[in-house]
Amino acid sequence: MWRTLFVAGLLVLAGCATEAPSSATDDRTGGERALTADETPDRPNPWGDDELTVAINNTANSSRNFRPLVADALDFWANNSTRWAGFAIDYELRPNASNPDIIVEFVDSIESCANVSDPAGCAPYVNYGGGVSRPVTIEVVGSYSNDSTLLILKHELGHTLGLNHTADPQSVMAPSSQLRTLPRPNATERRLPWNDANFSVYLADENATNPGTVREQVRHALDYYARGADGTVPANVSFEFVDNRTEAEVVVELGDQLPCRTGDSGSCGRVRGTDPDGDGALERYDHLRVTVSGLDTEAVGWHVGYWLGYGFGFEDDAEWPDPFRNASYDERRSEWWTDE
Repeated sequence: MWRTLFVAGLLVLAGCATEAPSSATDDRTGGERALTADETPDRPNPWGDDELTVAINNTANSSRNFRPLVADALDFWANNSTRWAGFAIDYELRPNASNPDIIVEFVDSIESCANVSDPAGCAPYVNYGGGVSRPVTIEVVGSYSNDSTLLILKHELGHTLGLNHTADPQSVMAPSSQLRTLPRPNATERRLPWNDANFSVYLADENATNPGTVREQVRHALDYYARGADGTVPANVSFEFVDNRTEAEVVVELGDQLPCRTGDSGSCGRVRGTDPDGDGALERYDHLRVTVSGLDTEAVGWHVGYWLGYGFGFEDDAEWPDPFRNASYDERRSEWWTDE
């Protein structure tokens, strides 16, 4: 989202996060062709049983009841297994069963699953050709919304019926899906709206008349926040200049024009990040871009300092440190960084 000094309007660019339900499947398909909706599959039941007992182990969130979601996922496959898997299957859900066929484990995170990064779920691919080693464990990350959790459960249960990522229904078995987490605090509600407090900074000063003075101004702003910005940011914040723009989390650019407005000189700030809970507000930032144009060199540091505050999630004027509250023309060109 962009925010502009001197302009009231905001141009909002929503961010999003995509995480994929995944499992250890593709490297163990054995060359089986995918099932399609145009044919009626007829495959042997790899389990050898018409009814499977399913237990639940919840180590992710003891206050959350996952049983209704597991029951819905089991009902889906009990009603559709003949069509999609090629054989009929039924389930008995007994959360505390001592000898279940399947255990659904809700976990905080999945450490490893077929070399997939940050999987939302993981299950072994069960196909016909040998005995099933029971119980089969399905792992599901327990921080997703109900709708997303249900999709993950259906997907992973599909793998236990022999379906791979190319099988139908693709609404369930596709290797990636748009998932939403449970509600999370927005970036503007966090003390530190980034994953860590160590920032890489790229300064695009090729349009500057006095690049050395501009860099000094930017350094004043960075040092001010590294010292805690009068207690408004965490004390462990640090900044380091880098030479590669693509490696930088913070980009400060001196431009001939502003990307967020036309007309007078000024500055713009934009944050980019992720919205994993899908509420339309970013929960984490991963990039801050500051653009200044047509400013006296002595004012560059103040404008960069202002947008650094925006990058720390400040919204109301009262949240910014004193030097950035209703600063006059002269104050913006003063040694404001010494006023702590």
